[in-house]
Amino acid sequence: MNRMSLRFISVADNVGLARVAVAALASQASFSLQDIDEIKVAVSEAVSNAIVHGYPEKSDGEIQVTGVLDGVGLTVTIEDWGVGIEDLEQARQPAYSKDPERMGLGFVFMESFMHGLHVESSVGQGTRVEMQRLVTMAGELSRDAQ
Repeated sequence: MNRMSLRFISVADNVGLARVAVAALASQASFSLQDIDEIKVAVSEAVSNAIVHGYPEKSDGEIQVTGVLDGVGLTVTIEDWGVGIEDLEQARQPAYSKDPERMGLGFVFMESFMHGLHVESSVGQGTRVEMQRLVTMAGELSRDAQ
């Protein structure tokens, strides 16, 4: 078992920082390179959402990324204390975005690249996204465990 935690301000340059930190943790398990690439995409989407939507008018909001690696796989939690999501069900619909310049596929990518996705949000208090990626002995995706 291993664990990492990273806290940073809500600027776009920190998306890459979160990706690299989580990828480094994931590389300690039997994930394939493709698995790690998919984990990085999911982390990028979650952190980008926190920056763009959680703190739309400020660049000094805080984001916490935590990764826990155990015998089952990797759990990544991305948390912000920003504006929160008014309608979580609607926000998780493909192509939904309050910003017309965005594609609205962040949650779709997170769900398709990870084996579990749990989102909690409260207006005015922030959002917490928890994602799991499972491994098998060979590093293959464990679809049966979904």
